[in-house]
Amino acid sequence: MNRRQQELEQRVNALLADPANADSPLGQALQEVWSHLHDHLRRLERLTALSDSYQSFALDRERGVGERLDRQLRRVTRIVRISDKYQTMLREANTRLAHSSNRDPLTDAPNRRALMEHLRHESQRAARGETRFVVAMLDVDFFKGVNDRHGHDAGDRLLVALTQTLGEDLGNGDVCGRWGGEEFLIVLSDTDLASARVVLERKTAAARALRIPTDTGDTGATLSVGLAEHQPGEPVATTLDRADAALYQAKRQGRDRIVP
Repeated sequence: MNRRQQELEQRVNALLADPANADSPLGQALQEVWSHLHDHLRRLERLTALSDSYQSFALDRERGVGERLDRQLRRVTRIVRISDKYQTMLREANTRLAHSSNRDPLTDAPNRRALMEHLRHESQRAARGETRFVVAMLDVDFFKGVNDRHGHDAGDRLLVALTQTLGEDLGNGDVCGRWGGEEFLIVLSDTDLASARVVLERKTAAARALRIPTDTGDTGATLSVGLAEHQPGEPVATTLDRADAALYQAKRQGRDRIVP
């Protein structure tokens, strides 16, 4: 209550307390007005208190909601970071899986699965008249003897070195991979038998010059090769069978040679 209100309170109380005004109609009216005013003031104070309480409650509630939202936002942010991390790990794992499913674990060359996929792709192109290709099947001569004389580690290192040599200087679209064991497969795209033979003569000469040091002396290898040109419309398996038959003919003829 301010000073003017206090003075008014004192003046009204003094008037009401004056015996001269006790029987006055104005005194009685003033008493009723004064009582009515005090009732309104008390109600107003209660309303003000309720309003203050509600505002305080609303502020507390708003503050609590804000804090909960902040906590939730921090939690979601952590979840998003974890999710991003796991998605990155999953993509990397899928990439490694795709690589491992199509690569030979010893030489890292395309494996039989990858070679078959490439052959199917080339045969489809050949069926549309877009290419012609030759399949070369190669086998390391007397590979068991290398393992027996020098150990399997030397044999593995020989296979790795042969993979690198056979895979060098291939043309666009050509693929060299490990077919299995000591066998390799080369697919030469946009090539006929005569051109393929020139390429394979160069490859076998480079393989013949390889020397792998071992504890029991250097070792090397020669290759027997069977060639088959794919005929448009024939199954890939048929082309492979013809290349395999040519390879065994090279073996029967004394090894270290190319048979178309």
